[in-house]
Amino acid sequence: MIYLIIRPCLIIKLQSVNILKSYIREGEHQTQDFKFRVDDAKKIARTLAAFANTDGGRLLIGVKDNGKVVGVNPEEEFHVIQGAAAMYCKPELEVKTQIMQDDHKLVLEVSVDEVENKPIKALDENGVWKTYVRREDHTLLANKILIGVWKKMRTKTSTPQIFDEDEQLILNTIEEAKEITLSKLYRATKLRKAFVDKLLILFITWGVVEMNITPGGTYFSVRERV
Repeated sequence: MIYLIIRPCLIIKLQSVNILKSYIREGEHQTQDFKFRVDDAKKIARTLAAFANTDGGRLLIGVKDNGKVVGVNPEEEFHVIQGAAAMYCKPELEVKTQIMQDDHKLVLEVSVDEVENKPIKALDENGVWKTYVRREDHTLLANKILIGVWKKMRTKTSTPQIFDEDEQLILNTIEEAKEITLSKLYRATKLRKAFVDKLLILFITWGVVEMNITPGGTYFSVRERV
């Protein structure tokens, strides 16, 4: 593999057609997104932050949604990406960039690692700092339960051997429903919302309850006991 360094943070990766084609064959998924080009730094910051808050990921800029390589001017796209990561992500997000070549067309690959201290926030369309995650090939808003789980995971908590009446009520309600939304759980248990939220965060941290975030909604289920 041959590399040509244009600047310390922008590298041309030559003879990379096979690697690029391999990426494209994967299609868009949780850790990969295609972009024809980058026009909106705030919008791209949300994707970068979502990658960082989930499993990391890469952007291939200069590739259409259908996988067709159209190419870009990597210098121009690089400046937008740099601005998005520095100005529209909080805290500032570190990204790695390199240029992949397909014939005479250049594709900018932008890689983001998953961060340990979540969340990374990004500005929404109204200029409000919000938290995003990646699910399948979608960038979604993180809910309050997930944000609470991230905070709780910074401290060590032990799983109790016995649950009290309210805790057992929540677990039984989730288990009977197989999977349930937060709003339905509120209605079914008739407990205070803040109290339910607090217990859900603990249950997820303990590995007792699983949260499945999808484009169609968020669902909670009781994990199978080993």
